[in-house]
Amino acid sequence: MLAAIHRLPKFSSPTKRLRYPGISARTLPWPTARLGDGRCKSTETPKSGHIEEGPNESLLFIDNVFPLKLNFLLGLAGYPFADPEKILQKLLAQLHEDQRIPVADPLNIAKRALPENISIQVKQILPRLKEGGAYAKLLHDPNVSPSNIEAALQDYLEKKSPKPYFNPFKSISSHLVRGRPWLEDLQRYPSKRLKVEFLPPSPRAEAAEIPEETLYSLFRTYGKLGDITPQPKASKDLPKYATLNFRTIRDAIMAKNCMHGFILPEAEGGGSEGTVLKIAYEQRAKAHVWREWIFSHPRIVVPILAALLASAAVAVFDPIRTFFIKSHVTQAFHLTENGLYKWFRSQLMRANEILTFKHRKGEDAGLSAVWDDRKDDIERIRTWLMETADTFIVIQGPRGSGKRELVLDEALKGRKNTLVIDCKPIQEARGDSRTIFAAAREVGYRPVFSWMNTLSSMIDLAAQGTIGTKTGFSETLDTQLAKIWQNTSNALKELALESRKKDDKDSELGDDEYLEAHPEKRPVVVIDHFLHKSQESSIVYDKISEWAAALTTANVAHVIFLTNDVSFSKSLSKALPDRVFRQISLGDCSPEVAKKYVINGLAAEAEDGGAKKPVPSQSREDLDELDGCIDILGGRLTDLEFLTRRIRTVSRTTICPLHLPTPSHNYSTQRH
Repeated sequence: MLAAIHRLPKFSSPTKRLRYPGISARTLPWPTARLGDGRCKSTETPKSGHIEEGPNESLLFIDNVFPLKLNFLLGLAGYPFADPEKILQKLLAQLHEDQRIPVADPLNIAKRALPENISIQVKQILPRLKEGGAYAKLLHDPNVSPSNIEAALQDYLEKKSPKPYFNPFKSISSHLVRGRPWLEDLQRYPSKRLKVEFLPPSPRAEAAEIPEETLYSLFRTYGKLGDITPQPKASKDLPKYATLNFRTIRDAIMAKNCMHGFILPEAEGGGSEGTVLKIAYEQRAKAHVWREWIFSHPRIVVPILAALLASAAVAVFDPIRTFFIKSHVTQAFHLTENGLYKWFRSQLMRANEILTFKHRKGEDAGLSAVWDDRKDDIERIRTWLMETADTFIVIQGPRGSGKRELVLDEALKGRKNTLVIDCKPIQEARGDSRTIFAAAREVGYRPVFSWMNTLSSMIDLAAQGTIGTKTGFSETLDTQLAKIWQNTSNALKELALESRKKDDKDSELGDDEYLEAHPEKRPVVVIDHFLHKSQESSIVYDKISEWAAALTTANVAHVIFLTNDVSFSKSLSKALPDRVFRQISLGDCSPEVAKKYVINGLAAEAEDGGAKKPVPSQSREDLDELDGCIDILGGRLTDLEFLTRRIRTVSRTTICPLHLPTPSHNYSTQRH
């Protein structure tokens, strides 16, 4: 098992002259045990737990035979499907029979660790896998002293200094067992710390308390001692004990196996009848020391735990959230963008004349007149999106003036990577959790654990009442919104750089320089209902303004604000104080455009009924009163659309102002 033991001299018949003093050179009357001759006893540990020694027999403990890292095999003893002792016995028996790897046989290891010119016979090998060594029972000449054998072995090992392959920094060592070792198979693993208890040799006898000087002289032979700690004087525990700390775990193993059960005589300070030394390993760390330390230092552990959880959440969930935001912007998983759905919808529209589709066609026909009138505004927006300018585009107008349709249906028609954020559901949400959820839904930010904000706040409140400080688990609304907008910025930048290739003519440019040179590649962010109910709270709008300013200044995306509030510049100037906004103000349609809107809407309905059916301007006389109705009603698109639908359903030819809807604005309307 140990490749380094090959360097030791081979074990041969003890007929050579002895070179060590005190050991006579003679021929033993029994044959020497050899590998495979069947004269050595089994390596199985005796069930009694002790090794019985006969006449002319001595016991040695050879250390550094097995690696201590194999201790994990013994941990399988608690499982019903694993028996480490049987596995070990089977393995050692197989190694003993296989002559191709004699270095792995424990019997061969023990023989090679002994010099060839000592008159001894190895009768039994008891490996101690848990302690990385093995017991060797030796049969020697009656005239040979065991202490002389030990001195000869130590002299030999000191000169040869064999080192195993698994522990090249420590050589094999061997000592004579002076006590009565206990070969237990409990789950007690070696440590540098030994607990030495002082027991009486008989029930009626009394044990002596061994002083530190005596313990040092007894155990220093097996290795360097770090400290000897006697039992505290105030302690009433029996039996009395002392604690020995060795420098290395191998030294502690050797001392425990050689001195356990040793009877200290009276001459050496063991009392009138002697004192038995009972030795056991003692773990330096307690079983629950880490758990106790964690619960006793919450001010240190809780912030560290919060930082670890935050780091894990960022590493795991941020890439997932960025992916979902990109999918939301590109509408990769939207049903309306599916080719099969588009085909099915077109076939359904052709086969069925659905009323909603007729109305939609009429609305589109009416809007064409409005878009013809606002053609300059549409072209201006498209031109701004092709230029490099780190400022906002603001479309301001009253409700119903067609801001959203102008931007989304006309100016951005056919443009990819458009993100629309409606501030209305975000501002109207009640509570931080619902606000976070509404903001995340607008940009496709998922998964979002909005309920965790409430739970974290409760944990912070409880921690502040117990330990006096906040844990840091909870996050404010500002922090949560900043995370959502930051992930959205990352997703938009990745979308802007998706079409970039390595073989482009400007491939040497950095990402920022590339986006600055190609404004047409940037996504467009449309922020609708900006400053809706801003008098209630401005936190959401402040965060959106700051995020929009970061997008434009970093050339990540174009930002278009749609607002009804005429004081929008006050809010946006906080985010971009040194910029002049590009602004388009929309108002009501002129009377001519409004009339054309209504007539085109009615004409589209007439075309749906058949080619021969006359248009409303030819068949209806009530259109003469349309100018007066428009003067009363105004040029708001929503009111004009209502008027168009009302005319479709009215059966009589007279339209009285009393039947008209109440205008959604004052008489003094802005004309465009």
